[in-house]
Amino acid sequence: MKKILYILLTIICFSCDKKESKEILFTVQNTLDIDKSFETVEISEQILATIKSDFYKVIDIETKEEIISQTVDYNLDGINEVLLFQPKISANRTKTYKIIGVNTNKIQDSTLIRCYSRFVPERTDDYAWENNKVAFRTYGPTAQKMIEDSVKGGTLSSGIDAWLKRVEYPIINKWYKKHTSGIGSYHKDTGEGLDNFHVGASRGIGGIAVKTDSTYAFSKNFISSKTITSGPIRTSFILEYATWSANGKEIKETKHISLDYGQNLSRFEIHLSGTDSISAGITLHKQDGISKTNLNEGWMSYWEPFDDSELGLGLVAINTIKDFDKYITSKNDESNLYAQLTVANNTVVYYAGFGWKKNGQFNTQQQWDAYLSNFSKKLKTPLIIEFQK
Repeated sequence: MKKILYILLTIICFSCDKKESKEILFTVQNTLDIDKSFETVEISEQILATIKSDFYKVIDIETKEEIISQTVDYNLDGINEVLLFQPKISANRTKTYKIIGVNTNKIQDSTLIRCYSRFVPERTDDYAWENNKVAFRTYGPTAQKMIEDSVKGGTLSSGIDAWLKRVEYPIINKWYKKHTSGIGSYHKDTGEGLDNFHVGASRGIGGIAVKTDSTYAFSKNFISSKTITSGPIRTSFILEYATWSANGKEIKETKHISLDYGQNLSRFEIHLSGTDSISAGITLHKQDGISKTNLNEGWMSYWEPFDDSELGLGLVAINTIKDFDKYITSKNDESNLYAQLTVANNTVVYYAGFGWKKNGQFNTQQQWDAYLSNFSKKLKTPLIIEFQK
């Protein structure tokens, strides 16, 4: 009897091992003359379904190392639609990886959440997001109503604010706690960075507008938010806006914003109706910086003196930029550098962000512009994924 039981247990264990070892083998090819290390690969639900597992490991075949990965349930139906990971591939190289189904998601459970976002009700009603390089925020309906009711502390803006961080670890919760508890202020740099970026009515870094005859129209604060995911590879969320008017038409706007690990630019996927073009902008602040545009590569930049340092702002859009407009006005905070973007099927996609000299990443305008140029080239020539049968 004991012998039979032992045999049965052996068969069961062997079956479990066999099931867990089921794998997907594939290659990732970089055809550019540029090394790639923070380009996110998305493995679809259809591919993952061949393994039939709730959790996965991504393995580098050459090094045998496990690559940090993240699953995402985009429509929040309880089923993960994609698996994300970031391979490191040298210029003109191909690497082989495999995906294995596992019982637990140890990496996501035990690893620091390097890309993070949340609604922040304790500071009026901001929405803030960050990764290891940059942090952003924008403003909700309570902050808007405070302005409209002449209550101190409100903010009326659909522009995108920047939090200039000098550290790789998350700072959003720490800075808000310091601010709301009264033990400090995120407007003062104590070694981690600070919020000294003024948005006001400007577009900040990536806010949108619609060009009218002589000026620009734009929405007010977001009216609702929904967090989709935070994790080691990506944070993603949705912002809804109240209907607003431009050129005699009613504009409906929804932003789906995401930020990936290692990148300085957030991805903005804007869904809207009522217009076939929008203008995505970056603020010109004191208008004492240097602006540059590149229609062929699809990017624009602004490098400016910034308190005791320097700051680069930028926007990249592939195949949708029609023109640029350096819009200067006497209206407070409304001078912006705009990219005029074509809306196709009620959607437009672009990337916007910044690089702070004090962070140590970029020391000159040339370095910042080179980053935007390379970012554009990588978008135009993504990694090639081929699955082996």
